[in-house]
Amino acid sequence: MAAQPYDDQGGGGDRPPPRPHARQDTRALSAPETMISDGPRRSRRRGQGGGPPEPPGPPRSPDDKGRGGWRRFVPGWKIVVAGFVVLAAGMFGMVMVAYANTPVPTATQSEALAQASTLYYRDKSPITKLGMKRELLDNISQISDSVKDGAIAIENDTFYEDSGISISGIFRSAWMTLSGQQLQGASTITQQMARAYYDGLSQEVSVKRKVMEIFVAVKLDDTMSKDDILLTYFNTINFGRAYGIEAAAKAYFGPKVTAAKLTPEQGAYLAARIQQPNWEPDAPGLKSRFNDVVNAMARVFPEKYGNLPKTAKFPKTVPPSKNEEYGGLKGYMVTEVLRELKDRGLTEDEIRTGGYDIYTTFDKKLMKAAATAMTSTMAKMDKEFHGGLAAVDPKTGRVLATFGGTNYLNDPWNEPFDSKKQAASAFKPYVLAAWLQSGYSLKSFVPGNETVPKKLPGQADGGFKNSHNVGPAVDVIKATADSVNTAYVSMAYALPGKIDDVKNLVEAAGFNQERMEKDVEEHHYQFAIGSAPVTPVEQAAGYSIFANAGEYRKYHVVREVKLDGKVAYPELNPVKRVITPEAAADSTVAMEAVLKSGTAAGQGLGNRPAAGKTGTNNDENGAWFVGYTPQISTAVGFYREECRTKSGKVVPPIHSNCPETPGGKPHPKYNQQNPYTRPFEVSLGFEGAGPPTEAWRKFMLLAHEGLPIEQFPTRADYGVAENIVPSPTPTPTVTPDDPFDNGDNPFDGGDGEQDCIIPPCGVDNGGDNGGGVDHESEFPTGSDDVDDQGLSGLGGMGGNGNDRNDRGGGNGPPDPGQGGPGGSRSGPGER
Repeated sequence: MAAQPYDDQGGGGDRPPPRPHARQDTRALSAPETMISDGPRRSRRRGQGGGPPEPPGPPRSPDDKGRGGWRRFVPGWKIVVAGFVVLAAGMFGMVMVAYANTPVPTATQSEALAQASTLYYRDKSPITKLGMKRELLDNISQISDSVKDGAIAIENDTFYEDSGISISGIFRSAWMTLSGQQLQGASTITQQMARAYYDGLSQEVSVKRKVMEIFVAVKLDDTMSKDDILLTYFNTINFGRAYGIEAAAKAYFGPKVTAAKLTPEQGAYLAARIQQPNWEPDAPGLKSRFNDVVNAMARVFPEKYGNLPKTAKFPKTVPPSKNEEYGGLKGYMVTEVLRELKDRGLTEDEIRTGGYDIYTTFDKKLMKAAATAMTSTMAKMDKEFHGGLAAVDPKTGRVLATFGGTNYLNDPWNEPFDSKKQAASAFKPYVLAAWLQSGYSLKSFVPGNETVPKKLPGQADGGFKNSHNVGPAVDVIKATADSVNTAYVSMAYALPGKIDDVKNLVEAAGFNQERMEKDVEEHHYQFAIGSAPVTPVEQAAGYSIFANAGEYRKYHVVREVKLDGKVAYPELNPVKRVITPEAAADSTVAMEAVLKSGTAAGQGLGNRPAAGKTGTNNDENGAWFVGYTPQISTAVGFYREECRTKSGKVVPPIHSNCPETPGGKPHPKYNQQNPYTRPFEVSLGFEGAGPPTEAWRKFMLLAHEGLPIEQFPTRADYGVAENIVPSPTPTPTVTPDDPFDNGDNPFDGGDGEQDCIIPPCGVDNGGDNGGGVDHESEFPTGSDDVDDQGLSGLGGMGGNGNDRNDRGGGNGPPDPGQGGPGGSRSGPGER
C-alpha cells in the first residue's frame, strides 16, 4: 500500500482525492509514509521518466522535522560561500575601476606651496616678510636622520615597507569612523603628503576623500621613490611657526639651526608637532607627545636611539619674535601697504600665502632721517605730545618717508595717515593757488585789518581777526608771509566761485571730498583759514602741486608687486593738472617769503631753495609746518592729548595711548567699551614756527644730503592785480627847515614818543620763533595768525572722530574751554 502513490504517478492515472486527515494524522503515519508525503516533488520528478521508484530512505527519529518552518529560508553553506565570492568579486571590480579612474593630481594646493611675501624698500633691500615662513629643500640629505626617523617612528613605522597605505591602519580608521570616535586617522606619511600637497585632497573630513586619498597614495608609492615622498612631506607640512622643516628648524631653535643640524631631541620635538602644529612651545600635550616620539624612535630604530629615552630632555626653543613683521618702524609701513593693496583687490590672506615681492616707495635712509628728526625734536616732550611726518616725491606721488611712532607694537596709531587735524593756516596756500588760478596776481592788495565784506558766513562774533596789526592793505606775498587771516578770507570771498573754488581745488589735490564738503557746510569761510581736518600725508601730497608745476599725483606706498618675477600689480600714479605752472611758480614765490621774512624766518635750508607755510590752531592745540623743495614735499604736525578720567583726573599715557584700565591691567569695571580714561586735546604751548618747523628742517637737511640743488621756476607774475582794497599811499616825510640840524631827531614829534617808521607800531611782535620774528603774534599764547575771538566758535574739530584711541570725535561744544573727547577745543586759524 505504501507504494501506491508512486504507481499512480508512474502510471499517469488520475490522482486520488485528497485524504481528509488532519496534519497531525499525517505525522502519525509510518516513517516511510511521512517521508514520502514531505517530499512529493522529488518523487514526481524521479517517476516521470518511467523509471523505477527510489527505495525508501533510512528511518528518522520522530523528533526530526526536516527543513520545515523557517529553516527552509536559510541558504545552505554552498550558497553562502558562492554569494560571498560574487560579492567580493563585484566589490573588487568596483574598487579596481575606481582605482583606475582616480588620477594622481597634478595641481598642488595653494597651502602646500604657500610662501611668505616680502616687502622691499625703494632700493630693493627687504623691509620684512609677511606670512608663514617656508624654505624648500631639494634633497633629502639636507634633512637630519633624527627628524626623519622621529616622524617615521611616530607617524608611520612601516613607511619603508608599505605600499603607501597601512592595511591595519585602514581597518583601525574604519572602526574609529564607524564607532564615532573620529572620521579619519592612521594615515601613512604618503597619505598625509598626498592630502597636504595635492589639490583635490583637501582636509575635508569625509569617507569619499579618505578613499580617494588611499588610491592616490598607492599610485604615488608606485611612481615616486620613498625619499622623494619623504622630501615632499617635510617641505609641505605645517609645524606651527613655519611650513616646512627648514624654516621650522630656524623658527624654533634659532636662525643658525638648519634641518640638517637638528639633534635627536630637536628632531623628536619637531616630529611631535606634526600632530598638533598649534601647540604652544611647552604645552603639556606636546611634552607628552615628545616622550611618545622618543620611545617610538628607540623601538623602531634601537641601534640608533636605544638609549635616547634615558637621556633625552625636552629641548628649549627660542621665543617667537613679534618684531619680525611689525616691530619698530616696520609696522607703520606694513599697515599702509596692506591697506593700499586691499583697495586694489589683493587681500592680506593672499599676500601672506602668495609669495609676492612687494616693492614699496619707502626710502630706507629717509625713514631713518624722519625718525631722527622727530625723536630729537620731541626728546624733551612727555608722552602726551604726538607728532607725525610724511614726505612725498612731488613728481611721482611716492611716499618716501613717514614717522608715526618708534614702535608699532606699542603704539599702532599711524599719525601721518590716521590723525586728521585742522590744517589751520597751513591750508592758506590752496586759497592762494585758487586766487592765482582765477587770473589774479601777487601784486593784488588785500585787506589787512578787517575782511571785505566785513561780515561773512561762518565768522565768530566780532568777525575774523588777526593777531597783529598789518595796516589796512597788504599785497598777497606779505599776506602769505605774515599769515594774515583777514586777507585770506577776503580773497576766498572774492573768487569767481567764492569758497567753492577753494573746495574744488583741494579736492582735486587729493583731499577727501566728503570731509571737505562737510567742513564747508559747517564752517563756511573758516574753511579758507584751515578749519578742515587733514592728515600729514594729505598735506605733503597736496603741496606737491606747487613743487611739480601744478600737477598732482595721488600719494601711494606701493611701487609694484611681482609674482614669480612678473609684474602682477603695476604702479598707479595717474597725473592730474590742478593749477597752471605759472600759478604754481607764483605760489612758491609767496611761500618762499615765509622762510625768508615771515612766520618761519631763518628756518630755511641754506642755499637750497625751499618754500612752505606754518599753521597753528587757536590756543595752540595743533601746530604745523608744510614745506617743499623741487625734490621733496614734507608735512609735520603736532598735537597734545591729556588722558582724563570721568572725574577729571589726568592720568599719564601708556605708550602714548590713554589707558583703558588703571595701569593698563585687567579690570572688572573698565574695558574698551567703558574706558578708564579718554583723550582731551590741550594746548601744545608752542606754534607752527616752533617744533614743527624745527623737525621739518632737520629732516629736509638730512633728506637732501647728496642731492643736487634744484631751483624753483622763476616768478611768472601771472594774472592781473585785483585790489580788494585800495593800495596803501606812502606817508611823505617832512624835510626840516634846517637840513644841517643834527641835534634833533627829524622823526621826533616832540611828544616824547618815537614816530612810527615801519608800521605797525606799538605792537609787541613777540620773541624769536626759530630764528625769525613772529609778525603775527600779539597774545601771550603766541598763536600765529588769529586770536581767540576770531574762531572761538569752532570746538572739537581737531579730532574729527579720529583721535588715537578712536573714541569720541565730531564737533565738540562751542565753548572753547570744553574740548570734546578726541577733538580740538579751538578753531583752526593760526599762522
